[in-house]
Amino acid sequence: MQRLYFLLALILLGCSNKAQEITTEILPGAYQMEEYLPLLEGKKVGLAVNHSSLIASSHLIDSLLKNNIQITKVFTPEHGFTGTVSDGVKVEYDRAQSSYELISLYGKNKKPTPEQMAGLDIMVFDIQDVGARFYTYISTMHYVMEACAENTIPLIILDRPNPNGSYVDGPVLDTALQSFVGMHPIPIVHGMTIGELALMINEEGWLKDQAKVDLQVIKIKNWDHEKRYSLPVKPSPNLPDDLSIALYPSLCLFEGTIMSVGRGTDYAFQQIGHPEYPDTTYSFTPKSKEGAKWPPHEDQVCFGRSWINQEPKYEFMLQPLIQAYHLMRREDFFNNYFKRLAGTNSLQKQIEEGQTEGEIRASWEPELTNFKKKREQYLLYE
Repeated sequence: MQRLYFLLALILLGCSNKAQEITTEILPGAYQMEEYLPLLEGKKVGLAVNHSSLIASSHLIDSLLKNNIQITKVFTPEHGFTGTVSDGVKVEYDRAQSSYELISLYGKNKKPTPEQMAGLDIMVFDIQDVGARFYTYISTMHYVMEACAENTIPLIILDRPNPNGSYVDGPVLDTALQSFVGMHPIPIVHGMTIGELALMINEEGWLKDQAKVDLQVIKIKNWDHEKRYSLPVKPSPNLPDDLSIALYPSLCLFEGTIMSVGRGTDYAFQQIGHPEYPDTTYSFTPKSKEGAKWPPHEDQVCFGRSWINQEPKYEFMLQPLIQAYHLMRREDFFNNYFKRLAGTNSLQKQIEEGQTEGEIRASWEPELTNFKKKREQYLLYE
């Protein structure tokens, strides 16, 4: 009899755990339609979206149209609506898609113009970010916020989890190096969702002329900054999985060097290499492919280092960059893009001078500490 009670208890415990799993499913802001549909009804709506703007398997556009929401304009970021266009490649749209106009916010037209904003009553932003300062979706968000502020159009952010949201690290951007890959005085890994960052941008006066947008953030349910979140779709062509996303803040700095980060392979941002890398024990060959047209060192065997098949570790690493520089021993190792990515003039000099990772980290710690304190007031999640 005792054994029977024990088995029953195990079954009940298992059912309880399953029920808990169901009720604690992470639900991005787009899932909370009851919160934002009333704000959109009867209005001409603009959307800033791409392929990641999903509610389960349904795209946000389809979900809104089924609820009789009038979508008049759809704005898309780098990589286009489908998320398949290569990095840095200009995206152009010249035709209407169904009942709405499709407008690219990449290339020369990074910010919605007054003509493009004309006729809109409200704007919705719903694009998956990965939590690195140089990932350009947050730059697109900045310009959408600015355009909304200038044209007195309210903005709703449908928040999504930050897969790198469990930590904050890296040098804080020197605003003298402000560019589309770094628009705000934040560290490389900012540890904020797009909703939290939007609140910071708005309240810190970082929009042009310190303008403020009428902003509302629809929060994520059942998520906090310590929870792992595996993206349902790859956010851009060269971030294929959790490992690439975890390594991206560290390995993207190699894009400011002569090294390849594996673009043109199935393992972008999981390996680094160069045809003249002295350690020849590991190699790969970049090929031109969808999402990676004309990759660095195309069709050349690159020797280097791999993280493929490793368990993702959510941390910012400097050692791979320091080690690669000292192994290569080339004056042309860094290019002009590196300072934009690093957000500081000092990192390249520190590596070239032979400073240790500890010494380099100590130099950016005061600004990083100040950012962490500022960040706390804008956090929407524990």
